[in-house]
Amino acid sequence: MHISSLLLSAVTFSGVFAVPATNADPAPSVSNNKTTSNFWFAGVNESGAEFGTANIPGKKGTDYTWPVDSTIDTLMGKGFNIFRIPFLMERLVPNSLTGAVDSAYLNDLKATVSHITGKGGYAAICAQNFGRYRGSVISDTSGFGTFWKTVASQFKSDSQVIFDTNNEYHDMDNNLVANLNQAAINGIRAAGATSQTIFVEGNSYTGAWTWVSSGTSTAMAGLTDPNSNIIYEMHQYLDSDGSGTNANCVSGTIGSERLQAATAWCRSNKKNCILGETAVGSNSQCISAIQDMLSYMKSNNDVWRGWLLWGGGPWWADYMFSMEPPSGKQYTGVLPSILQYI
Repeated sequence: MHISSLLLSAVTFSGVFAVPATNADPAPSVSNNKTTSNFWFAGVNESGAEFGTANIPGKKGTDYTWPVDSTIDTLMGKGFNIFRIPFLMERLVPNSLTGAVDSAYLNDLKATVSHITGKGGYAAICAQNFGRYRGSVISDTSGFGTFWKTVASQFKSDSQVIFDTNNEYHDMDNNLVANLNQAAINGIRAAGATSQTIFVEGNSYTGAWTWVSSGTSTAMAGLTDPNSNIIYEMHQYLDSDGSGTNANCVSGTIGSERLQAATAWCRSNKKNCILGETAVGSNSQCISAIQDMLSYMKSNNDVWRGWLLWGGGPWWADYMFSMEPPSGKQYTGVLPSILQYI
């Protein structure tokens, strides 16, 4: 569910896409079109700015923090080309969805984004709100569109910024989730952010294994973008309940098994898809499971355009899925086993 990520050895970017863009939505419209060897994207979630939800707005350095530039540089040196930056809507627009931004929080977000994109990477900024604002389900689609218009207006000149509409909508009406995504797309394009890719997420924690069975796929299939540049983001953990709260994996093949229905949906609907979060424990069965999943994605990279590991960020300490160099458990344990899939 909401805990995941992993990846990569040094890669020479070719400047062309590894696979032909056969789907309805094109490759990301960016100036240098950098990709990894096997996918358009491979990266890490960099947490911190969404921490401290019990204390909003909270104090920087006490309740929340921002990613560290030097560790992002280390991960880029390994070949990662995308970093997903979670933030809280309540900190960015503290008064209302349609209100003014908090300049200090915005400037910190901009600094992280600029560091990533300035080095040629992609920065996916993600509202880590689970379809909620101040604890209530967001039902104001117009206000949600205004929020994203406000945000996009701040980044419209940087084509390597990616907008991720909301992290893991859940326990909501499927049509509402689709309508919120559509409102976000409309708001972003209305802001003049026409070259940026948009990541859209579904209901049921946007799980790949429930993408079809939950009905979110039916509601989400009809999203439209005048710039034809959206990617469907799913998450997949490999523990028993798919929540990403256990270091053990069901089996060595559970990864490919859990992606099969979503893969068929992406292909039949001509959609580009990405695994925005994944993580496994540093044990032999889980390493086999994630290798199985990434190998399966590589074999289906006409629809699976990339993946991101969960667990980057400076405050994870001894968290079982920490990807933070130099001593994060995934960075030192799982990463060496999956570099070939970057």
